[in-house]
Amino acid sequence: MKRPSLVLMSMLLIFSMFLAACGGTNEVKNDPKETPKAEEPKKEEPKKDVALRVFSTFGGTDTAREAFQAAIDEFTTKNPNVKVDNDTMSANDDGFRTKVNTDMSSGNEPDLLFYFAGVDAQGFVDAGKVVPMNDILDADAEWKAGFTPSALENTRQKDGNIYAIPLTGFYEGLFVNKKLFADNNLELPTDWEKMKKAVSTFAAKGIIPLAAPFDQSHYVVEHFILSAAGPESQAKGLADGVDPNWEKGYAAMKELYDLGAFPKDAATIDLGMASNYYGTGKAAMILEGSWAFGGFADAAVKDNTTVIPFPVVPGGVGSGNDIIGGFGSGFYLTKATFDNADKKDAAIALMKHLTSPATIQKIAVANGGTPAAKVEITGLAQAAMDGFAMAANSKSINNPVDSRIAPETFSALRAGVQQVVTGKKSPADALKEAKTIEDENKK
Repeated sequence: MKRPSLVLMSMLLIFSMFLAACGGTNEVKNDPKETPKAEEPKKEEPKKDVALRVFSTFGGTDTAREAFQAAIDEFTTKNPNVKVDNDTMSANDDGFRTKVNTDMSSGNEPDLLFYFAGVDAQGFVDAGKVVPMNDILDADAEWKAGFTPSALENTRQKDGNIYAIPLTGFYEGLFVNKKLFADNNLELPTDWEKMKKAVSTFAAKGIIPLAAPFDQSHYVVEHFILSAAGPESQAKGLADGVDPNWEKGYAAMKELYDLGAFPKDAATIDLGMASNYYGTGKAAMILEGSWAFGGFADAAVKDNTTVIPFPVVPGGVGSGNDIIGGFGSGFYLTKATFDNADKKDAAIALMKHLTSPATIQKIAVANGGTPAAKVEITGLAQAAMDGFAMAANSKSINNPVDSRIAPETFSALRAGVQQVVTGKKSPADALKEAKTIEDENKK
């Protein structure tokens, strides 16, 4: 074999060196003496100023008024670019329904609306004025997990969507001044005979037995119908006609009226004055809700109050342990705000803050309501704890009858109270009139 010549070997060596040099041309080497310049952080643009309006019933003498305002202040402190107009009316003022309906139908809707669920909201829900919250809840698992499932479920509308995010729920019952009963050797009115005896005894001594107005007879209507007709019939409203058991409820109202149960000025007072009669010790009983405690001016009345279910009226099919309650209201996000790019995120953030477990706990402590979040409530008066126990031990908890019928129909039921107890109309005629209004409203 011939050996390669020196010339050939030299050429191969030079060629290999050339390849090696070419192979290294893509390698980038940093000069160790050079330090890469750090990128300057981008300046965060200031957030746009946002003005939001929140309408609610946390006004007037509402016991959670200050706690609600404090929650708004917490949010605006953390978000100084957001200004919140806290627009409120008292829930005892029937005009707040008119204001909501007018605002929602005239293009003057608030950004967040705290209002009833159910029939009261059906009009603006059907009109697309508010946003379904299902997707927004699902997108924030932590926020959604903070609620008790039953609270969210209780505000679901007929179309299956959740529009109202609950804050606190409520219970209603018969508030009783235990001291007045004990001083007059009376048993608590756990059945109808005891109720009649108490009414007769107190009326004879000049003590108002049952503080209730005729015009704003919301709680009277709710309890007498539930007691007389039971949960199933009460839940149907007047959809299947007038249940004869409803007549028994109105007849029982008249029976107590004839025994002197109501204030002498029941035809002219409102719910606020009725609460004042009980809260100052002038009345032995009142039908009210969990929010009522803050309105009782006399500390002794608060200390001596307990809450029990309303007894079954004569011939009624209720159990005697059915109560009114639930989560019948919540915060709505209006469609106009959702579609407004400048407001949407701030409004959702505010809603989440107002319905956070921390805020819900503070509101529940203030108004004695059932919290919609998984929080512990402490420091409440014994009467409030009695109310929670009543709800926990009840056979059924039912939404008020006005959530099952049109507002105009409920107004007719309320108006029928005075007409029936004073003998101007029979229970059947009063209910027939309400049914006619309900049918006309559905046309």
